[in-house]
Amino acid sequence: MGYFTGPKLLDFKSSPPHLQFNKYVHTGYRPISTCRECLRSLFYLHNEFGNIYTHGVPFICFLLFLPVSIPWAEVDEWWIGIVHYLACLSPTICSVFYHLFMNHEGGAPIYDTLLCFDMFGVCLVNTLGALPIIHITLLCHPITRQVAMLAYLLLSGYGVHCALTAESNIHRLQSFIWQAGFRFVLFMFRLIGPGRGSPSSLQLYLTMDALAMFGGLVNVSRFPERFSPGRFDYWLNSHQIMHIMVVLSILYLHWGMLEDLRWLKGYHCPDEYGIYDI
Repeated sequence: MGYFTGPKLLDFKSSPPHLQFNKYVHTGYRPISTCRECLRSLFYLHNEFGNIYTHGVPFICFLLFLPVSIPWAEVDEWWIGIVHYLACLSPTICSVFYHLFMNHEGGAPIYDTLLCFDMFGVCLVNTLGALPIIHITLLCHPITRQVAMLAYLLLSGYGVHCALTAESNIHRLQSFIWQAGFRFVLFMFRLIGPGRGSPSSLQLYLTMDALAMFGGLVNVSRFPERFSPGRFDYWLNSHQIMHIMVVLSILYLHWGMLEDLRWLKGYHCPDEYGIYDI
């Protein structure tokens, strides 16, 4: 068997039970494999091929090009760039590991661990991605900023617990509702007046959350494969569409943060904010 020639693929009923989570995907399942064989699956077509590359290619691009676009020298709060960079990387790399090794010979225990790792990556982008936004939005209100960041971290911790213990895709999606609600309130606070981040970044952040929510809903609805089982086994099924939406969401997060960083460089809080808080 050549390196670029894959093993005989399985249908849904013949695949390992822990991989039978989408009954509308009928074919293309990899057999139970060693670590080496899982890695070799990068080079032949199967029904996880698209899931691996729709996050693997963006991960490489984010890894190489995001640091170049962040204006490190112009930002006094250096931690913002690092946290934002890690937020953008985390869901893609965790997803690649999950999809690449999900058919490992370790069986269901390895799969469950990889699924938790994948969910942890989603939790990281929700948590780390929001912290710089909170900091910039409440820049002139230091006490409120500290309280808000602590509250969001606690809420994120609860979200991580819910996501890692969820028993279905719907419950996993619900794990992130409270974080999304927190961010929405934060974004609405930006509308009150100036001094709460770049005016042009708000639309980018709202688009970010809308794309992520849309992707999550598509994933739990199993659209479009639900309406044509077997037709989308390899390409353009719900999970791949969600991956694309996640990548676009990360891009909008990055573009919004770049706008905020440019605003942060040239903005100075009025003197009265040294005494008063909201």
